Amino acid sequence: MQFDALILAGGRSSRLGGVPKSQLMYDGATLLARSLAASAGADAAVVVGPDPGTLPPGVLTCREEPAFAGPAAAIAAGVAALDRHRGPLRAPVTLVLACDMPKALEAVAALQLVLSGGGPEAAADGVMAVSPDGRKQPLAGFYGTAALQRAVDELENSGGLTGASVFALLARLDVRAVTVPAGATDDVDTWDDATALGVSRQGS
Repeated sequence: MQFDALILAGGRSSRLGGVPKSQLMYDGATLLARSLAASAGADAAVVVGPDPGTLPPGVLTCREEPAFAGPAAAIAAGVAALDRHRGPLRAPVTLVLACDMPKALEAVAALQLVLSGGGPEAAADGVMAVSPDGRKQPLAGFYGTAALQRAVDELENSGGLTGASVFALLARLDVRAVTVPAGATDDVDTWDDATALGVSRQGS
């Protein structure tokens, strides 16, 4: 399956005392490195957020404008960066993935399995992960590149991207929820979350 990848690595991390989520560690790797590993196979990848430091060759970086404008603005910035880099070579599908889910690889694999099977979900504008207990996670999803661009344009024209939620961005799209393994979309918002998931600061 051809796809581009957009990794969200911004945010203020206010409940973590400003410690960047992307640099937290899980099982010997940063959460950003694990997100990039989960997107392996992408034709192109972009990390949206503050300077992430050294990245694998070919991985793009950009920042939403203004900084900390929220996830919808970050997705728009990533879409624009991929378009500038790839132009007409853009993949038909874009993976959108937040960098704060240590087990994101399991979610991505489950979504890819559904898309490769060609079922009814594959005919939609996109698929997003949902936990077995019903919690939707739009920041673990594959979306049609054209549909995602259309959603960005419509939200920008109707109310603006700054401060908008991902659900607001995707509201006009036909996005199907796909159940992924338990724990695959568990994310780190607080130090209690980090402790429960086995996530730690670098060097600790």
